Amino acid sequence: MNPRLLQTFYVFGGIIILPFVPFLYWQGRRVRKRVGKLPDAAGETVGQFGEGNEIINLLAIGESTVAGVGANNHSEALGGQLARFLSLETEKSVRWHVLGESGITARETLRRLAPQLPETKMDVVVIALGGNDTFKVSSPNRWRSDMTELIRITKNKYPNATILMANTPRVIDFPVLPKSLKFVLWRISRLHHENAKNLERATENVFYFDEAESVGDEFFSDGVHPSAHGYAMWAEAMIKFLVKKTR
Repeated sequence: MNPRLLQTFYVFGGIIILPFVPFLYWQGRRVRKRVGKLPDAAGETVGQFGEGNEIINLLAIGESTVAGVGANNHSEALGGQLARFLSLETEKSVRWHVLGESGITARETLRRLAPQLPETKMDVVVIALGGNDTFKVSSPNRWRSDMTELIRITKNKYPNATILMANTPRVIDFPVLPKSLKFVLWRISRLHHENAKNLERATENVFYFDEAESVGDEFFSDGVHPSAHGYAMWAEAMIKFLVKKTR
C-alpha cells in the first residue's frame, strides 16, 4: 500500500475517533493498571546454542519482547529462542546477543540502542519493534522514517547480515484489551504492518515476517507479552519463515 495512502488513513481515522479519545485514554489507563509491569528477563544477554563447528552470530534488538518481559531468563525469551530454533534448522552453533529496552519506540531505539550495537560481526539481525509505536499511536510516516533509518544504520554496521523484521503486534489477539481499544490499536498496527511490507520490498536482504497467525490466551504471560511458551512459538515460526526465504 502506498505510504501516502497509509498516512491519509491515519489522519482521517484520527479525526473519526477524536470524540472518543478521552474514553479510550481512560480504558488504556485501566489496562495498564490491571496488567502492571513485569520485569525484564534475568540473566546474561549473550549466549550460545548448538555444538556445530560453524557459528552464526545473531542479534535481536528492540522493545520489551527483546528485553524478555514475560520470561524468566533470556534463554527462554525471544533472543534465546531465536538462536535455539536457528541452530536446529541449520545444524550450526548460534551465538545470540540481545539489545532490548521495555517501552521503547523505533525513534527511541535510534537514540538509545543503536549507539550500543555490538562490535561483533553479525550474520542475522532481528528487529522487534512496533508494539510501543502502536500503543503510542505513532504515525505511519514517522514509523517508516525511523525504521528506514534503523535499517540503514544496521546495514552499515553489519553489511553482510540478513535482517528480519518481526511482525507488528497482533493486538486483535491481546486478551487483556477491551474491544473498543483493540479495534483502534489493531488498525494502527496494520498501518505499520503495511509499511514494513513496503520496506521489505525496497531493501535488499531485509525480510518482514508477515505470516504471523492468530494466537490464543496460552501464548501470553500477562495478556500483552508472550510467555516462555509464546516466545518459543513465535521464534520457531519466524526462523522457519527466514530459512524458507533465504534458502
